[in-house]
Amino acid sequence: LEAQEDVFYYVTVMNENYAQPPLPADAEEGILRGMYLLRPSTLHSLPLRKGEGKGGGGKRVQLMGSGTILREALAAAEMLETEFDIAAEVWSVTSFTELARDGMRTERWNRLHPTSAPRETWVETCLRDHAGPAIAATDYVRAYPEQIAGLVKRPYTVLGTDGIGRSDTRSALRAFFEVDRRHIAVAALKALAEQEALPATAVAAAVIKLGIDAERIEPWCA
Repeated sequence: LEAQEDVFYYVTVMNENYAQPPLPADAEEGILRGMYLLRPSTLHSLPLRKGEGKGGGGKRVQLMGSGTILREALAAAEMLETEFDIAAEVWSVTSFTELARDGMRTERWNRLHPTSAPRETWVETCLRDHAGPAIAATDYVRAYPEQIAGLVKRPYTVLGTDGIGRSDTRSALRAFFEVDRRHIAVAALKALAEQEALPATAVAAAVIKLGIDAERIEPWCA
């Protein structure tokens, strides 16, 4: 109203009660632009052995959570650090759509100003100094976080709730659609294995340890 702009806003309200964390310092811009760092890693990026890994990020991952699944991303980060010695940072994504719009806006500006220094997207700005593959998890279909796949500029795994809606407890539904903390952690480990930072056997062991049925039918087919 103060700016006298003809716009409207909508608020998505989740039907789950949980404590809201304090506003991190310097997070206001990120909240408005689509993402901000909520939880830095409690571990230093663990060094790789000589000849190990090709991503340059060590044993470190970037977890991106949205909505109520942000809490699962936080739990997955804790699991990765305490049980698997993987440094994990958590980004709160307030709007994948706003990040995608920023990407389109930036691409357009760079295309129309070829002789100027290129601008970078907000996703690139956020992740510039944070190494490691990115894992995005939401309780929406995968197409929602996949809007920014071209902006992440690193291996990017997306988990979502593609499939037919059903009724059950929240924990059971998140396990069914494979967006809970266990699946986020395994996705992170697999991404590191693909960068040769971990052996594939470590991922297979984690699948067993976390009680995941690797042979069950895909949730979108069930």
